[in-house]
Amino acid sequence: MGTQAGNRPHRIVIVGGGAGGLELATRLGDTLGRRGKADVTLIDRNRTHIWKPKLHEIAAGSMDIGDHEVGYLAQAHWHRFHFRIGEMTGLDRAQRLVHVAPFIDAEGQEVTPARSFAYDTLIISVGSQSNDFGTPGVRENAMKLETPADARRFHVRMVNACVRAHAQGTPLRPEQLHVAIIGAGATGVELAAELHHTTREVVAYGLDRVDADKDIKLSVIEAAPRVLPALPERLSSSTEKLLRSLGVDVHTNAKVAEVLPGGVRLADGRMLPAELVVWAAGVKGPEFLTRLDGLETNRINQLLVRQTLQTTLDDNIFALGDCAACPWPEKNGFVPPRAQAAHQQASHLLKQIRRRLDGKPLQDYRYQDFGSLVSLGEFSTVGNMMGGLAKGDLFIEGRFAKLMYTSLYKMHELALHGWVKVALDTLARMITRRTEPHVKLH
Repeated sequence: MGTQAGNRPHRIVIVGGGAGGLELATRLGDTLGRRGKADVTLIDRNRTHIWKPKLHEIAAGSMDIGDHEVGYLAQAHWHRFHFRIGEMTGLDRAQRLVHVAPFIDAEGQEVTPARSFAYDTLIISVGSQSNDFGTPGVRENAMKLETPADARRFHVRMVNACVRAHAQGTPLRPEQLHVAIIGAGATGVELAAELHHTTREVVAYGLDRVDADKDIKLSVIEAAPRVLPALPERLSSSTEKLLRSLGVDVHTNAKVAEVLPGGVRLADGRMLPAELVVWAAGVKGPEFLTRLDGLETNRINQLLVRQTLQTTLDDNIFALGDCAACPWPEKNGFVPPRAQAAHQQASHLLKQIRRRLDGKPLQDYRYQDFGSLVSLGEFSTVGNMMGGLAKGDLFIEGRFAKLMYTSLYKMHELALHGWVKVALDTLARMITRRTEPHVKLH
C-alpha cells in the first residue's frame, strides 16, 4: 500500500478543515508528509478555521475572532500539507477523484475553476449543519450558528438592535430587543448565558436609554422536557436553575410550529415576540453527502461507516466527526456529534493510516465518553466526568469545570500548534485581556 505506481507518495485527501480534519491534516503532514511517505491535501470552502464550540462566543461578542482564527494556507505551509480552497460537490470512486466546485469570492469573481483531485485514501470530515426539520419560517426568519460568518452576522445584528433602540424616539415594539433561541442543547444554553453578560456590557458603553434588565429579554425554547436533554438530569437541572436566575425565560415541552418575522409561534398557540431568532435545535450532515457515488447515508445525511471508520461500501474512503454515523456498540447506537469524538477519531486515524501504508490490518475505533462540559459564560461551567477520568458519573461545576472546559480547547490548539506556540499565545491573550474591552463591537 505504501508503494504507489511510479514510486510516487501515497495521496491522502482530507475534505473538511474542522476540528478533526485540520488536526489530522496537521499531524499527517508533520509525520508522513515531512518524510515524503505521503502527499497530504486538505480541501475546505473557507480560508480559515475556528473551533466550532467557540461560535457562541463570537456571536455574543465575547471573543476576538482574530485571536483564534487559523489560516489554512499558513498552517499547511508550516506543517507540510497542501491546502486547496473549494467546496466538494461530487465523487468518482472508480477513478478515485474528488470533484470541487469553483471558488467565487465575495465580489462574484471566480478565484479558482472547478477542479478534481486524485486520491489513494480519502477522508471526509465536513462536519454538520443545522436541522430545521422542515419547520415553516426557519430559513426566512431565523439565524443559524453554523459558521464564523453566521456568528459575526448575528453579533452585528445584535449590536445594531441595541443602537437602534437607543436612538429611536418612539416606544419599543413588543419584539424589540427580544432574542429567542430555539434549542436548549449546549449551543443554545451557552449562547443564552453569554448574551446575558455581553448585552449588558454593550448597553453600558453609552446606550443609556436602554434598560438592560427591563428591555432586553432572552428566551430558550426546547421541545424536550428539560434543557440539555442529552446530558444527565442533574446537570440539566443545575443549568436551568442558573438560566432562570439570570432572568432567561426557559420554555420546555415547547414545540415550535413556525418562525415569523416578529417572533416564534409554538404548537400550543402561544406567541413569543422576538426581534432576533436563533435556530440551534438538531444537526444533520450536508445534503451533498447523499449524492457521493452511491455511498450509504442515514436519515440525517451522515455517511455510514464501520468500526474502522471506513465507509460501508468503499475501503479507500473514511469519514470522521459529525458527518459520520459510527457505531457505538457499548450503547447499541452511534457515536454522538461532539468535538471530543472528532478529536479521538483524528488521533485514531493517524495511527490507522500508518498501518494502511504498511499493509497492516486496521484496528477498530472505540469511542470513550469522558463526559460533557457546558460553559455558562462568566457565571459558571457545569459538566460531568466519565470514563477513565472518574469512576461512574461525577458531576462537576464552578472553577474546576471551567478549567476542564478550557483544557478541551487547549488540546485542540496543541494538536495544531504544539506546546511552545500555545503557551506563548495563551500568555499574550492573558496580558492583552487586561487592557482591552471584554466585548467586541465590530
